[in-house]
Amino acid sequence: MKKNILIAVSVVIIFGGLAYFYLQQNQPAPEPVQEQAPPAPLPSPKPEVSKVIETPAAPLKLPALAESDSFVIKALAALISNESLMKLFHTERVIHNIVASIDNLPSRRLPMSVMPLERPAGKFVTAGKENNLTISPKNADRYTPYVNIADAVNAKKLVELYVRLYPLFQEAYEKLGYPNKYFNDRLIETLDNLLAAPDIKEPVKLVQPNVFYLFADPDLEERSIGQRVLMRTGNKNEAIIKGKLREIKQELLLHMHDKKVANIK
Repeated sequence: MKKNILIAVSVVIIFGGLAYFYLQQNQPAPEPVQEQAPPAPLPSPKPEVSKVIETPAAPLKLPALAESDSFVIKALAALISNESLMKLFHTERVIHNIVASIDNLPSRRLPMSVMPLERPAGKFVTAGKENNLTISPKNADRYTPYVNIADAVNAKKLVELYVRLYPLFQEAYEKLGYPNKYFNDRLIETLDNLLAAPDIKEPVKLVQPNVFYLFADPDLEERSIGQRVLMRTGNKNEAIIKGKLREIKQELLLHMHDKKVANIK
């Protein structure tokens, strides 16, 4: 696999070099240069409006990001108060994994290496055969522990904790390659993307062109990885999770204010 990737990259580089050489050799001769007035200055970039998290009145003393795992896990445990559910959390690079997952959820793919939680137990459960494949109603049971986490968390307290830990989230986001962006903006985008997932009607039809199952409806299959995962949990679970996400967003809005920042690309 790695060899194939290297070959593909090499082909792209070689082809690009040949194309550049060809274009350079086939350009018409340059016309004599004439003096021109200096170009007009480019307009200043329009400011973007970011949803900035308000600083708490009494900021919490935070550990360094690289040493924050035990601190964050203890804080989450206090919110969930369920030892068996806490076993679903990975205990290393907690903030980094949460930030990377939230950043990827509105995209097409989500690397398993950054998931902050264990994968659901068992295999994806289907019903029917060949041209009549659907998601089995039993598949929803695999997501019960995760839905229980959503149910167990108090949205107000969760957002209050997020606000206090925000410097760690922002630092992790900048280290992902976004030095001039606010993580909270991306969080709001992700929440909106998940809430825009269609309310599916069961049974949900599938196709299996290769190894993996896909939604038979192209509109569903083209959606973000976050929406596709949410739809696979079943309509009851999806409704519960969306309800919690709405609560979280509403609480977030109470802690935010608009701030105009330079549009830096």
